[in-house]
Amino acid sequence: MPATILPNSTIGVFGSGQLGRMFAIEARKMGYRVHTFSPDADTPAGHISDVETAASYGDLDAVREFARAVDVVTFEFENVPAATVEAAAEFVAVHPKGQVLHTTQNRLQEKTFLSSNGFPVAPFHHIKTLDDLHRGVLDLGTPAVLKTAGFGYDGKGQRKIGAVGEVDEAFVGLEGRDAILEGFIDFEKEVSVVCARGQDGSFANYGVIENEHRNHILDVSFAPADVSEAVFIEAVEITRSIAEQFGYVGTMCVEFFLTGSGKLLVNEIAPRPHNSGHLTFGPCVSSQFEQQVRAVCGLPLGSTEFFRPAAMANLLGDIWSAGEPDWAAALAVPGVSLHLYGKVEPRPGRKMGHLTATGARVTEAVSLVRNARELCDSTKPREPREE
Repeated sequence: MPATILPNSTIGVFGSGQLGRMFAIEARKMGYRVHTFSPDADTPAGHISDVETAASYGDLDAVREFARAVDVVTFEFENVPAATVEAAAEFVAVHPKGQVLHTTQNRLQEKTFLSSNGFPVAPFHHIKTLDDLHRGVLDLGTPAVLKTAGFGYDGKGQRKIGAVGEVDEAFVGLEGRDAILEGFIDFEKEVSVVCARGQDGSFANYGVIENEHRNHILDVSFAPADVSEAVFIEAVEITRSIAEQFGYVGTMCVEFFLTGSGKLLVNEIAPRPHNSGHLTFGPCVSSQFEQQVRAVCGLPLGSTEFFRPAAMANLLGDIWSAGEPDWAAALAVPGVSLHLYGKVEPRPGRKMGHLTATGARVTEAVSLVRNARELCDSTKPREPREE
């Protein structure tokens, strides 16, 4: 039976960024208290939480004190050291479990887990030496993608090798770190499945979401994705199987490459709410963040029904470069909602917020959210408003 954590209890969260912020909003809406733990203070999640502890993840005494003060612990990002998770687990249940984080925070471990369990992935090699890299390129051919094994996201820690002559330079760039070399996938599109799995093994998902990236950072997501019924069914079933193999509890996202021939390949697993699932926050009966609350607290999972087709556009710090964005212009677009993360300093490439839109058709939702972002961008010329 699930261990039910009732409202008025305290949920502990490792991490304090925008995912933690939206989780805290949903948790407090449901009557829970939230206690965040991260190395930083005055954070996006801390603004919403009841208690914010600022301490190093390596300060295990502080971690144990935090764990004693909460009723359950979850995560808003996966790069939390194993020792930190183990220290918290001495006092309180941690969802998802530490082994899941250990697997997903390292690309080699993740790919090995997927491959050994029969899930479809791009061909890959473990790279430790220059000879490994030369042999890998010889086997996989060029182009190929070299990725550091640990702690990578939004395209960080990876580079494309276009020819054999680039191998030595690419290896130097690793600076001694373990890596994987992946065969290059000429994919047609990138899609994801955001799901939740309860303590009782129940499973819910938001269908297939289609994602468009710019400079390796998610730019626009929309649902439902433009995929065949067969691809839809397979993507959801792969996601379900991964969650079951992990014995997962919480919200999780599986990102896929979809080739022109209709073949799905797992690209990455995110053991937490995911950027592509932000379009569930408002346009769905229960958002991905509410599902995380429900799952880790042992409550029944909520409905994943979309009220209407939905789209999300990320707001990066770039659009602040000529001044404060024109939020009034964006919010004048029908069906558009604004979500800002409370970050003080906008920097190029930094995720500062997002816009969501709904429409009668998914193409309409995408058009509305793109138009709203264009209208608020401070770098774009604006028509003067009539008073």
